[in-house]
Amino acid sequence: MNCCVNFLCAFALFSSLFAEEVGERWGTADREREYYRVVALPIPEGEVIEAGAFEVLPDGRVAVGTRRGDIFLISGVDDARPEPKYEKYATGLDEIFGLAWKDESLFVTQSCELTKLSDTSGDGRADRFDVVSDAWGYANYHEYAFGSKFDPEGNLYVALGLSKSYHSWALFRGWGYKITPEGESIPIASGMRSPGGIGFNEHGALFYIESQGPWNSACSLKFVKEGGFMGHPASYNWYDFTPRFETPIEPNSRSSILIEKERVKELVPYAVIFPYIRMGRSISGFVVDKTGGKFGPFENQMFLGDYTQSIIMRATTELVNGVWQGACYPFREELSTGILNVQFTPGGRLLAGGTNRGWPVRGLKPYALERLEWTGKMPFEIKEVTITPDGFHLAFTKPVDAETGGANETYQVTTFTHNYHQRYGGPEIDQTAPAVSAVVLADDGMSARIVLETVKKGHVHEFDLSALRGRDGEALLHRHAYYTVNEVPSQ
Repeated sequence: MNCCVNFLCAFALFSSLFAEEVGERWGTADREREYYRVVALPIPEGEVIEAGAFEVLPDGRVAVGTRRGDIFLISGVDDARPEPKYEKYATGLDEIFGLAWKDESLFVTQSCELTKLSDTSGDGRADRFDVVSDAWGYANYHEYAFGSKFDPEGNLYVALGLSKSYHSWALFRGWGYKITPEGESIPIASGMRSPGGIGFNEHGALFYIESQGPWNSACSLKFVKEGGFMGHPASYNWYDFTPRFETPIEPNSRSSILIEKERVKELVPYAVIFPYIRMGRSISGFVVDKTGGKFGPFENQMFLGDYTQSIIMRATTELVNGVWQGACYPFREELSTGILNVQFTPGGRLLAGGTNRGWPVRGLKPYALERLEWTGKMPFEIKEVTITPDGFHLAFTKPVDAETGGANETYQVTTFTHNYHQRYGGPEIDQTAPAVSAVVLADDGMSARIVLETVKKGHVHEFDLSALRGRDGEALLHRHAYYTVNEVPSQ
């Protein structure tokens, strides 16, 4: 009995410390269930499916690649009461974080290479494995590789994590690659640290997720610019192997992105910063909603998973003065494991999967496959935040009432920034609270334009709209949004 008591006490202490370490979630799960339900997809007994990549096949089946190196083809993911059928297509690969379908074959991004898998016999299992690219080095378990879908020209893109997440000991670790239809492997961008996914935003531009760590005070969404430097200089040692680009000058530590992007002309600023803990801690794969409204009011927005917090978030981006920036928003908590990747199903549901292997997560299961589906009930949300020359434009999913929607004090705005430094992570600094000097509410109540006394470049602008009400008196489901300002439009 004493052993049991001691174990329970130790477990309670660990749980308390873990909750304090990762922070509280949004506390909105009870209301979120009204609009988006989480449905478990049963996994066959004896199988371990730690999903790191998804791809929808032309016949409607979903391919799932796992961290253990298996690929399953799943049918029935959209059934009302899912009892999916799993067929093992391939095994023996290594840490799969990218799947793309083309020419009757799966292109698989694994840590060591990009591989083309084909079923030449037609028996439902891959029997031909062709190396498409192994242009990079691989020597450490933490040297993950993340792959995109095909772009319109038939190129694939790969984001390579550093060696042990701090160094670039293996060839081109910390770089982004373009793999052409002819199989040419072209390094296109340096400075990546620990990517969590790579793909295209709602406008078709190439982005990747960066994790908090050295030279990254929080997780962020970054534009992959050809010839660009993503911020971590450990991978500078491979510029001698790619004469297309000159080595950038070294960034100064304990500086700011605003200052350093003027010094280091190749430096690409964070497009969307995710405030640490309250908007995720280990952000992973992402996908754009192209469901035609099947998933609710967020068509053409990005949906992202988070490993540690076991949550799903939204993001939107826009190009201002030639620089990408945008906002992130809470969406859904209560996922059952650490989320590694997400994918929309043919039926317009959001498939999510992952694991708890390697690092602690909030979800209670060691691995899981789940789908989020819209109940058809419209949530009252901040739909999108975009910037204006003197403030911001906020769109909503339902009309707001004139009294709260037209009041300056309803729109509470604070800002912060981070040091750009070689230390791991970093606090939020230089906090300000710019006053709202005017609000123009649209006649239909679906949007508001707010004027601020100042818009701070290089700062995240945090919106807290707890006082806002819909025309039926309803409070917002999620009251916060976070916009990263790199540039301010002139008109």
